Amino acid sequence: MIRSKIAGIGRYVPEQVVTNHDLTKLMDTSDEWIQERTGIKERRYAKKHEETTTTMGTRAAEIAIERAGIQKEDVDFIIFATLSPDYYFPGCGVLLQRELGITKTEIGALDIRNQCSGFIYGLSIADQFIKTGIYKNILLVGSEMHSMGLEFSTKGRNVTVIFGDGAGAVVLQPTEKEDQGILTTHLHSDGTHAEQLAMISPGSHGGYHLGKENFGFPDVEYGELFIYPNLIDNNSYYPNMDGQLVFKNAVQKFPEVINEALQKTGLQASDIDMLVPHQANLRISQFIQGKLGLRDDQVWNNIQKYGNTTAASIPIALCEAWEAGKIKEGDLVCLAAFGSGFTWGSALIRW
Repeated sequence: MIRSKIAGIGRYVPEQVVTNHDLTKLMDTSDEWIQERTGIKERRYAKKHEETTTTMGTRAAEIAIERAGIQKEDVDFIIFATLSPDYYFPGCGVLLQRELGITKTEIGALDIRNQCSGFIYGLSIADQFIKTGIYKNILLVGSEMHSMGLEFSTKGRNVTVIFGDGAGAVVLQPTEKEDQGILTTHLHSDGTHAEQLAMISPGSHGGYHLGKENFGFPDVEYGELFIYPNLIDNNSYYPNMDGQLVFKNAVQKFPEVINEALQKTGLQASDIDMLVPHQANLRISQFIQGKLGLRDDQVWNNIQKYGNTTAASIPIALCEAWEAGKIKEGDLVCLAAFGSGFTWGSALIRW
């Protein structure tokens, strides 16, 4: 039976380190306040006018391709997960293809907009393509440049202090080894509270989901609804998050979807050698660890250094754990994520 394996992995984080103390100069906050609520000490910001979501993804992809032992031209499909694309359209997939210099091969490029669970969704899609024999070398990238769209003020601090920039990438290939590869993936969603973790505008909703009257949408022509006159005034172009609601759902859905994967494969939490959760909040990760009864050495957290890098957080953390020698051949690795949408998912991998 053909399975999908991660043949190469890479990561990239910008050089610029932004500490909690740096943010105190821009908003009413403190290092203690941020660490107590999130566990974050610092994050990375990309260089303005020099780096983008695509260029960071390219850096991570080049490392993953080299470690997979293939040439760039051997990649036969691209999947790119991000909530912070270079352009509203086209997506970053084709831009990555251009940056890698492999446009002549005219391979397909798919863009994933599942935010924090984007890498898990992309991994599941790639797995299906590999198992059915359609592609042999799939490049999956998660990359985010949050710093370009955060509200650097006291009003926006609850969101702004959390997020950082970075990218991670993997190359997936087929394997016929019975004790290797992706064992199972599980994907879920519930759009009931979609606006509680969202960036509302610019968008084509025209106030429909929020109530035109309540949200102050002007009576303008169709062409003016996407970027409307009072968009700046109502701040709807900044991310919005109900932190308590997100936390409440995350601590419920994380363990559920992990246990779903374990039950599917007849395994137990104690069989997990390394859990790599989406780096949303250190408190969430610690809750999940306790719920599953895992030791500290069975969970990899790096949100303290990089903040929440959304679609990039799992591949960055997975790569860092592997580079540190904490993931070895034969290990059972569990990946799990929860985020905007709400969407969530898990994957079990025999390394």
